[in-house]
Amino acid sequence: MTMILAGIAWICASGWLVFAAVSLYELARRKPLFLAAHAQQTTNAPLVSVLMPSRNEAGRILAQSVQSVLAQDYEQLEVIVVNDRSNDGTEAILRSIAATDKRLSLINGVEPPAGWLGKPYALQQALESSRGQWVLTVDADMVLEKDAVGVALSQALAAEYDVLTLTPFFEARSFWERVFTPAWLLILFVSYPFENLNNPKMKPNVAFGAFMLMRREVLARVGDFGAVRADVLEDVKLAELIKSSGARFHIGHAPNLARTRMHYNFREIWNYLSRCMFAGLRYSFLSSALYILTGYAFVVAPPFIAAVCVLMFGTGWSTEWSSVLLVPSLTIWGIQVAALILICKKCGVPWPYAFSTPLGLSLFYTALLVSTINILRGKGVTWKDRSVYDSAANEPPRGRERF
Repeated sequence: MTMILAGIAWICASGWLVFAAVSLYELARRKPLFLAAHAQQTTNAPLVSVLMPSRNEAGRILAQSVQSVLAQDYEQLEVIVVNDRSNDGTEAILRSIAATDKRLSLINGVEPPAGWLGKPYALQQALESSRGQWVLTVDADMVLEKDAVGVALSQALAAEYDVLTLTPFFEARSFWERVFTPAWLLILFVSYPFENLNNPKMKPNVAFGAFMLMRREVLARVGDFGAVRADVLEDVKLAELIKSSGARFHIGHAPNLARTRMHYNFREIWNYLSRCMFAGLRYSFLSSALYILTGYAFVVAPPFIAAVCVLMFGTGWSTEWSSVLLVPSLTIWGIQVAALILICKKCGVPWPYAFSTPLGLSLFYTALLVSTINILRGKGVTWKDRSVYDSAANEPPRGRERF
């Protein structure tokens, strides 16, 4: 039995070594999108319609986000913001900005029809009021550099992309943000290599709807946002549909063009994971169970096992199994910490937070576990003060459930 435990432990350590190598390779490959001089403004420059849904954003950076869009040096621009039934000061902030800049159109969103979730319907309302040949979705927590739209459009036109989605710089300021963000990026780097995402033959896809530039005709071809009306991860599903339609899809890295602070505290991180991870696993309870079990066993447990083994040796209570597991479990934790130190450096997080790796990674599996239980109980999860997965109206799309 001891030899079996030792073999499993060293296989896990080898797997983590490969995982870390792949993640750092992907990190090195992701070069920022940059064009020294983007397309010159001409009378033939295409109109870009920026669509921004906003719900209860008064206490965040709404004003800064909207103003950064209006400050773009690309002139052929219209900005449409939807106040998605906010119950705070969001509307007042938007009206004050609109009063000083006529390019900003404000729509007070209405209750979505049956079968629609809030964000897709807010985007659809904005789309129906827009005129641009290109459509750019931007979240209300994104801040753009003044050349972001021009550079993105120039890149899309030059490479003949139909869709260009960009990942920004992810700000992390509070304790839990700094624990979560590097661990989240570590998972993303390995799970979604850009080379695979940009391969037209590869089916799996991901997108970042906080900055997603699309040709209007391509969006119309798949049915606009109505095609993702009931999708919690509407940006990912939309990208899948567009790519499957034969359009040219590209995801790029642009921390020099955009930045966002997606979460401000533990509760927001927890709600984000609770909402997204179940959808990311294609609404499959079986996949969720396997993900949770393997995550706890091979990702979260080794560092805790290492700590217990060290404690046992320090107190003279060591056993045969602790002697066998000490070195491989310490090796796994060391690999995790080393990988996270480099990622922390990239995302501006102090390097000592790399030692919180077990805590950051356990957030994924614990949030998925709790949300899956709540979904099975019919309680659902909360997002933007609205509940999803809690009733027949909000249950996971049946066409994609897998047990």
